[in-house]
Amino acid sequence: MNKAHGSEKTVFRAKFSSITDTDICNAMACLGEPDHNEALSVDARQELDLRIGCAFTRFQTKYFQGKYGDLDSSLISFGPCQTPTLGFCVERHDKIQSFKPETYWVLQAKVNTDKDRSLLLDWDRVRVFDREIAQMFLNMTKLEKEAQVEATSRKEKAKQRPLALNTVEMLRVASSSLGMGPQHAMQTAERLYTQGYISYPRTETTHYPENFDLKGALRQQANHPYWADMVKQLLAEGINRPRKGHDAGDHPPITPMRSATEAELGGDAWRLYEYITRHFIATVSHDCKYLQSTISFRIGPELFTCSGKTVLSPGFTEIMPWQSVPLEESLPTCQRGDTFTVSEVKMLEKQTSPPDYLTEAELITLMEKHGIGTDASIPVHINNICQRNYVTVESGRRLKPTNLGIVLVHGYYKIDAELVLPTIRSAVEKQLNLIAQGKADYRQVLGHTLDVFKRKFHYFVDSIAGMDELMEVSFSPLAATGKPLSRCGKCHRFMKYIQAKPSRLHCSHCDETYTLPQNGTIKLYKELRCPLDDFELVLWSSGSRGKSYPLCPYCYNHPPFRDMKKGMGCNECTHPSCQHSLSMLGIGQCVECENGVLVLDPTSGPKWKVACNKCNVVAHCFENAHRVRVSADTCSVCEAALLDVDFNKAKSPLPGDETQHMGCVFCDPVFQELVELKHAASCHPMHRGGPGRRQGRGRGRARRPPGKPNPRRPKDKMSALAAYFV
Repeated sequence: MNKAHGSEKTVFRAKFSSITDTDICNAMACLGEPDHNEALSVDARQELDLRIGCAFTRFQTKYFQGKYGDLDSSLISFGPCQTPTLGFCVERHDKIQSFKPETYWVLQAKVNTDKDRSLLLDWDRVRVFDREIAQMFLNMTKLEKEAQVEATSRKEKAKQRPLALNTVEMLRVASSSLGMGPQHAMQTAERLYTQGYISYPRTETTHYPENFDLKGALRQQANHPYWADMVKQLLAEGINRPRKGHDAGDHPPITPMRSATEAELGGDAWRLYEYITRHFIATVSHDCKYLQSTISFRIGPELFTCSGKTVLSPGFTEIMPWQSVPLEESLPTCQRGDTFTVSEVKMLEKQTSPPDYLTEAELITLMEKHGIGTDASIPVHINNICQRNYVTVESGRRLKPTNLGIVLVHGYYKIDAELVLPTIRSAVEKQLNLIAQGKADYRQVLGHTLDVFKRKFHYFVDSIAGMDELMEVSFSPLAATGKPLSRCGKCHRFMKYIQAKPSRLHCSHCDETYTLPQNGTIKLYKELRCPLDDFELVLWSSGSRGKSYPLCPYCYNHPPFRDMKKGMGCNECTHPSCQHSLSMLGIGQCVECENGVLVLDPTSGPKWKVACNKCNVVAHCFENAHRVRVSADTCSVCEAALLDVDFNKAKSPLPGDETQHMGCVFCDPVFQELVELKHAASCHPMHRGGPGRRQGRGRGRARRPPGKPNPRRPKDKMSALAAYFV
């Protein structure tokens, strides 16, 4: 592997489907070279999805969020797979809305088999939509007192054991039977795989290779408290070879690799593992066999039927009881020409009912059928349309489109139906598969597809008014939404704060919109104004446990200085004399990240906070202090700005009943005992930072002078990764 061919290093690929000693050793013993065509296919898919998605998403988002205030979505996204996925949900919604129920009538007869038993018979005509005709049939059958047996049949039938488990089937069952969303189910399966409990969970294959050790996998379950008896019986009698399924050439079907108990896994991980294991045992079990009996009756001119099933051999339904043949009342033994007394014939009035909203399981089936996404990406596309507020998950995990999702799909249909129909994406997927097989040229497929969507994009931009007409009916313009909050620096009129995602300020007089930090609360900041543009400042806060800082709406969107970027608040502003700026409130370098500066939060008293303006580090300090100011003087040791703190006399923690003290928060021994370092409860997306951006909260003392190196910080990116995984 260390021998280089020219300037390139030799690279091999190890292929394994489970994290077991045997699989890993076999993979390392049979190394192969990476498939260049498969890599090109993946590259093409990534580039197409990124370029097409970014172009449409950016245009839609900027256009509609600049006009409407109650869209309630931070991103109006488009995706070559995501949008057809939404299209399926809206198509079902449209069918429900346009459905008109029809009344129909059915006949139902009941015959007595003996003194205490009766049989309910189904009408062979099933139903009629004309009441008078139904009434005529009823009158004719009511004249008869006996039902004559026309024919009987008894057939032995089999319910086939399931095919080996692939990703799509696992996601379907997880949603319909376990109540787990596809994304959550996939993440749970991945954890089970990395822990060595199951084989690789992303596979399209439903056929076990001939050399797969089925008995070895089954022996792992021989001592399990739930299914040990069934497994031992199978091993003793000999397993049944699984049904021949589809071999996609990727990974074997999803298989349990070692035994686990409910106490070991717990929660959703156990429920998914239990299903995967029961499914595997079922694939090597025998089919379920049952006897189906049918009796056909004649009452006057009309034929009626009843049927029943009797289980002969439960087979795989012992391990999958939810698949068992339902218990039905046994039918009487009879032959043609026998008669039974008719106890009742009646006519029932019913109505056709609309289809229900798509379940996640039904949507997964549609996506697989039309070639939308892969087994790995299907959960992501469904999760995306939920997160974008295009659909909501109702009871029974049914997907109900929101107004925004409905309007978008109807708009696509109005402008260019191919943007939402599955046909064009399905054709692209076929071309990408041809690249993987070496039957199509990467550059030609990429160039042709991009050219097609480029033309579609330009036509979409030119025709956006068609979708806008639909938006106008369902959503309110910016000027009509929100509530007055702060004054505009240009016209000095109140701007409206629009709280719906993405939160922003809109000045209807100037027709300007100003974005704000997300995932927090916004309120007016003491009616103070920015010295640069006269806009009233607002205060962003992530809550009492988090951080907060003031910002100027105009400077936040139009940085006033070259060393500032869009999305910076007053705690990063380099204005030399503004009382809210970094220059006046900054203390010293952050104790966690490399680029951040700890800044005093002047609004946090009496529970004072010093927060990093880059990462999510917060230092709680000087509780119950009357006043905290950042001094112009600096520490002689670390050059951090000194803090001047005034305490209330009754609650002063200072020695000798002193109420005032000036010192360095890093070096002063008096202050070190009054400072507690934490991680903020949340961190908005504009915060950039290095190692300090970890999730969760830590505690410690702010003891390190900012000018000195942190011995715990890794020297480079590789050692940082190593530290993370250790």
